[in-house]
Amino acid sequence: MNKPHAPDTEQINRIFMQRIAIFGVLVFIGLSGLLLRYGFLQVYAHEKYTTQADNNRIKLISAPPSRGYIYDRNGILLADNQPVFTAMLSPDEVTDPKRTLTLLAPIFALTDADITNILARISESKNDPVTIKIDLTESQVAQFSERKPFFRGVTIQSKLTRSYPYDELFAHVIGYVGRINDKESQKIDKDRYAGTDLIGKIGIEDFYEDILLGQPGYQSVETDAYGKIIRQLEAKPPIAGNDITLSLDYGLQKVAQQQLDGRRGAIVAIDPKNGDVLAFVSNPSYDPNPFISGISFKDYDALRDDPDEPLYNRALQGMYPPASTIKPFEALGGIHYGLRDWNTTIYDPGYFTLPGDSHRFRDWKRGGHGTVDLKKSIVMSVDTYYYKLAYEMGIQRLHDWMVRFGFGEETGIDLPNEKSGIMPSPKWKQDRYGRGWLPGETISVSIGQGYFLATPLQIANATAMTANKGYHITPHLLKSSDGAAEVEVITKPDGKIDYNGKDSDWLRMHDAMEDTIKGGTGRGIYTSRYRIAGKTGTAQVKSIAQGESYDKSALDKRHWDHAWFSGFAPVEEPQIALSVLVENGGGGSTVAAPIGRALFDYWVLQRKNDPILPPTADQLTVIKQQKALAKAASDIRRDQANELKQQAQAQADAALSQAAE
Repeated sequence: MNKPHAPDTEQINRIFMQRIAIFGVLVFIGLSGLLLRYGFLQVYAHEKYTTQADNNRIKLISAPPSRGYIYDRNGILLADNQPVFTAMLSPDEVTDPKRTLTLLAPIFALTDADITNILARISESKNDPVTIKIDLTESQVAQFSERKPFFRGVTIQSKLTRSYPYDELFAHVIGYVGRINDKESQKIDKDRYAGTDLIGKIGIEDFYEDILLGQPGYQSVETDAYGKIIRQLEAKPPIAGNDITLSLDYGLQKVAQQQLDGRRGAIVAIDPKNGDVLAFVSNPSYDPNPFISGISFKDYDALRDDPDEPLYNRALQGMYPPASTIKPFEALGGIHYGLRDWNTTIYDPGYFTLPGDSHRFRDWKRGGHGTVDLKKSIVMSVDTYYYKLAYEMGIQRLHDWMVRFGFGEETGIDLPNEKSGIMPSPKWKQDRYGRGWLPGETISVSIGQGYFLATPLQIANATAMTANKGYHITPHLLKSSDGAAEVEVITKPDGKIDYNGKDSDWLRMHDAMEDTIKGGTGRGIYTSRYRIAGKTGTAQVKSIAQGESYDKSALDKRHWDHAWFSGFAPVEEPQIALSVLVENGGGGSTVAAPIGRALFDYWVLQRKNDPILPPTADQLTVIKQQKALAKAASDIRRDQANELKQQAQAQADAALSQAAE
């Protein structure tokens, strides 16, 4: 056998050195690449990656402003801000928002619609935190806290939200705030609303949204890898919204609400000196608090479908035949046009006929009032007097005069969605119906019927202008504002009604309206303690054929006449003018006038020495508990009624099926 050759040491060393050289070259190339990359990052890409690093480390958090408080004229808080637990989601920390929200749905009671809405807001948020749920319960907070490690980017914060301590009492005037919806989101300044979830929806909250909102601030904070705040770097504090004081009086508002309890209607009270609105009530009303965080479909449907329409603002939007409440204004128009003076008389046989027409327009008093002058026409509310006056005046001149008292146009009150009513004219009818004006229609308009429609606000304002001897006022709710935003406040009349008569005519009208209370159609509310001027009205709802009589007992209650009262007090120096409307209440003298008297009594006799004050916090809690129990009982009764209806329908369907077989 041949012996193995000895290893070639020189060859092995050469191979080893070659490998070392190759490895060295590779190391050199690798190090060179690292050095070049390091240089590139340090020199050329420094700014870009510094910014990205800061974005991962530094967060800009919006600081929403505190919404301005709302007070009544005596400093009673009507709209408060209360801290509540709110679930928030930071989009930059959540990789799959839809899945996260789906998992959170059982905890926070989120519906599919809620999730869709939240996802839409996330897509527009620019990585600002988005609200998931407002006003969490203690149970929801506890459930989330147990699962918090599984929901990175979701936190629970304490945020301020709106609260209305007196529930339905001021709902139709203050309104409410609610979640910003998609339509509103397209219109608002998103920077202005950064971090803010709520916006004024109706009422004062809507009209004065711009000054109540305030200006947002921000915080620049440093966070760790888990999004936890380590320290605050910079901050710009938000500017709170203006606090506003309204002209409303809590006590008078409460009296008005109590007087309308159980009845559909409206009351508006105004200070004749400057147009301050002292009370503004529409009944029935509703609790605005559930609308803040989102009212349930069930509760909203119950309000919407209620036949008494609690969401309907009768004081601002209800348009009714004003009936005889307009007679004082119309009578002054007769003087203005030179058609009447205080001594002019007519004979009233109980009816009026147009020349060449046999149709009789009846007076409310069968047999008539005999000889009637202007004062008696007011005191006894003589229809025939106004039939003749309007016929002589003509509809165009009647229209032109009545608009000076604000009929047929908005009053300009600081509330959204006011209705203008209808003060008809030939042009109005032609535009509306494409037909000409008929003489008989003027007769109906002369006593506040026919096409003539007015709101309770308009009647109160026209009465206030009569009380102040013809000075034009714009009714308003804002009395003062305290904050950074500037706003103009109305403090006095803005002109005078153009009138061709004497200044003394206004005082003589006061005297006629006072005699209405002393011995006329309003005599049931007379008092010797102070002087009241007033006018009653009964607005016909169901038409009555020629020769027939009004039979209340034969009519459905919804077809009963509307009851009106308007007036002011004290006569010598009017402090308050008002209108009262009770839908389908019957007679103004017996139903609406006593309500007006109750408000006058409070304002003139009780307010200064024994004002009605809000309940204490403990009393409010008890009241809210009682209301909650009453609502629960009502819901049970409604559900039972619906179940019975469904059963009856099912039985009827089954009977029809059997009959068909």
